[in-house]
Amino acid sequence: MPALALNDIALISNIGVLKELITERDSVIANLSAQLESLKQQFLNLRRMHFGATSEKFCGQAELFQEKVGVPVPPEENIRVTYERKRRGRPALPKNLPRERVDYDLSDAEKAEFDSVERIGEEVSETLEYTPPKLIVVEHARAKYACRKDGESTVRTAFAQPSPLPKSNAGAGLLAQILVSTFADHLPLNRQESIFKRHGVDLPRSTLCEWKLGAGELLAVLRRALIAHTLAAPRLHSDDTTMPLIVGGRSSTKTARLWGYLGAGSRQAEDGTWVEHAPAVVFEFTDSRESLHPIAFLKGYQGYLQADAYSGYDAVYKTGRVIEVGCWAHCRRKFFEIAKAPLPPGLATEAIRWIGKLYEIESRIKEHPPDIKLQVRQAEAIPVLADFKRWLDGHYPTLLPQAPLGLAFGYALRNWQALTRYCESGILAPDNNMLERQMRPIAKGRDAYLFVAAERGGHVAATLYSLIGTCKLNGIEPYAYLKDVLQRLPQHPINRVAELLPFNWQPAAR
Repeated sequence: MPALALNDIALISNIGVLKELITERDSVIANLSAQLESLKQQFLNLRRMHFGATSEKFCGQAELFQEKVGVPVPPEENIRVTYERKRRGRPALPKNLPRERVDYDLSDAEKAEFDSVERIGEEVSETLEYTPPKLIVVEHARAKYACRKDGESTVRTAFAQPSPLPKSNAGAGLLAQILVSTFADHLPLNRQESIFKRHGVDLPRSTLCEWKLGAGELLAVLRRALIAHTLAAPRLHSDDTTMPLIVGGRSSTKTARLWGYLGAGSRQAEDGTWVEHAPAVVFEFTDSRESLHPIAFLKGYQGYLQADAYSGYDAVYKTGRVIEVGCWAHCRRKFFEIAKAPLPPGLATEAIRWIGKLYEIESRIKEHPPDIKLQVRQAEAIPVLADFKRWLDGHYPTLLPQAPLGLAFGYALRNWQALTRYCESGILAPDNNMLERQMRPIAKGRDAYLFVAAERGGHVAATLYSLIGTCKLNGIEPYAYLKDVLQRLPQHPINRVAELLPFNWQPAAR
């Protein structure tokens, strides 16, 4: 008998070796199946990202007609149906806008057609008009006096602060416009250069860049007070996003980070009323995503921290001073990416429905004080969470752990304690969306200006995104705020800069 056949007989006789080979084969098949599912999901996500809607709304219309639906039979008697059309008028224009009156009267020829004409009133209508922005030159004329005292003569010139920046001819309003255009309206400097040129002024982007950096560094004096206020909030949200940073000239970039920290929530006063902490957001620029950055920022902080499951926060939680709160938006997104794919509805769709029950409860209590929120969550949300947990535990063993659906289930189960912690206090929120809304402008700006050229620009961006974001959180128009603060900062006492934070800001009297 040939040697190969003898080896085959020896192999067949070894049952243990065969079992090991089968086990190894099954493991390889399972791994390849998980990789295939993961790659398939990535392909579907990329296709949806480029060609589909970016909204995370999920209506579940695919399952509307899975069950048989009886068709109603119309009644035999004739029913007369009438329709009343409701006309909606134009919305009223804001009362705080300046108004310019234009009077219209009958001409002399029209009045001459009658024996007598008596004015009995008027009809007033309003149109909303737009006045294009314009550049003006402000001449700062400082009076000079020849002064004499005790037989000595001197010349005294009135003080003026033409520009917040030394040796610059840019006014506070122009600086504020550049900052708002860059960090609120996402216009890169080359577009701003073209806009100013249309208004008849040639401002090179290099000049605009220096003005932007100088103004941002002047405003950075507000950061310490803003950080102190943010860290004093009843709850803190945290997240990070990428910010490409040029290194080695213009040859390459590295992935730097903007870390966001948002403070919000309410505290109960001695009389039992709830006092809202003025919301504020602080961004910090770092050249990496190492955990040492959030550890350093949160040093001394004590309270709730709501974030995703990034392991860099683990050292902060281990201190015992900071309590981890999970984010249901992150959890839901993992199921949504699967459920939104053009596949038959399945477990991902069911998971979204479970999470939807939790948000339905939150939608009913969002305007209530924290003590009422806590009562409702304890009575309604906790039973739903218990049922959801049993559902997750029941299905997870049937899934491939490394497949997209298995990873989504695993994320929810691993972080279950943090995800359900929002039910322990009425001051907490179920997700991190309040901060994620503040991160979106950074992503839009990044798409426009692509990168920061140096760490100096990254720190300026962090300062301006912090101040403009805090303005938005408190309903303050950022241009008016920045123009006023830039005018006042050079002469403002350093120990009173907290007065100039957006939630404390009062415009200077003219």
